[in-house]
Amino acid sequence: MSLLEVEGLAVHYGGIRAVKGIDLTVAQGEVVCLIGANGAGKTTCMRALAGLLPAAAGTIRYAGDDVTALPVHRRAQRGLSMVPEGRGVFPRLTVAENLRMGAYFRTDSVGIAADLVRVYALFPRLQERRAQTGGTLSGGEQQMLAIARALMSRPRLLLLDEPSMGLAPLAVQMIFATIRLIAAEGMTLLLVEQNARLALEVSRRGYVLEGGRIVHQDDADALLASPKVRAAYLGA
Repeated sequence: MSLLEVEGLAVHYGGIRAVKGIDLTVAQGEVVCLIGANGAGKTTCMRALAGLLPAAAGTIRYAGDDVTALPVHRRAQRGLSMVPEGRGVFPRLTVAENLRMGAYFRTDSVGIAADLVRVYALFPRLQERRAQTGGTLSGGEQQMLAIARALMSRPRLLLLDEPSMGLAPLAVQMIFATIRLIAAEGMTLLLVEQNARLALEVSRRGYVLEGGRIVHQDDADALLASPKVRAAYLGA
């Protein structure tokens, strides 16, 4: 069963058609990636799915419901959570306060406490720095915090937008190791990532965007082996 179904999604910036009528699906428990060059429309698509940008056309169905016109906070309450490009941590709040903001809509104090234990186990660095403000963390630590904060909302679908952007290689390895862990636990993920090889290696399926359109889709292994995809996106 598809948790996310997108049909004919179009998104415009003024007179610019950034996303031009795309279709995609993400099944419950599946990891799917969107790959493509800069300016292909990947982040625009993700922002529209999260409700941060309006759809000019098309339909977004989440958990069987049409959420195309639903505001961003209502989508988040339903379990559709996004880790944005650039991380977006609250720089003046501590790590612990940032994490509590992730659970803003929740009232189950016992569950929140259990999830704090869980995210600190996933990211021990955050527990070490729980009293430190978000703005003083390294880029890799901020990315850990952004993912952990999203997990505190107990999402059914997690949108990850460029999790490796601007990070040192060691931090990228740590972030993707954690992505593999949460995927193995059954989390449903839609991933946008400039490093196409990394994205495909953690995904079951992938979509290739060019100029705001999906030009190719297949199992991740098939995309990794495709001469066209390798030449265009994998440096081979």
